[in-house]
Amino acid sequence: MTQYKFKINGKDYAVTIGQASGKMLSVNVNGADYEVELENAAPVMPAPQKASQNAPVQASAEAKPAAPAGAGEKLNSPLPGVIIEVCVKEGQQVKAGQKVAVLEAMKMENEIPAGKDGTITAIHVHKGDSVLEGAPIVSIA
Repeated sequence: MTQYKFKINGKDYAVTIGQASGKMLSVNVNGADYEVELENAAPVMPAPQKASQNAPVQASAEAKPAAPAGAGEKLNSPLPGVIIEVCVKEGQQVKAGQKVAVLEAMKMENEIPAGKDGTITAIHVHKGDSVLEGAPIVSIA
């Protein structure tokens, strides 16, 4: 991972560039994770994974695969601000309209509601994180 510090229009940004897979790149900006697509770059192949000596050679036929973490629809921040409360946990059932987080923007608290009924599969922010408009807050499947 490569870390950078940017100053844009007088605001500081901490940026970490993560792993690439094909033309997709993992990027973290001020604590918010993003998947970005590289337009003018050759695809990057992920490094091959070495098998661990302790890793099982084959999956059990009886094991039912769990839903992948982060699967589902991402609920994004409607505006830039600071997360002051995360009201849900991974695996929690939510109903459409239920408060999942509180975002402070322009000295106002904004409740972020679930867009649909489902299960929280990932939480992309923590209390105190600064987020940009469009940053993922939670994923709901």
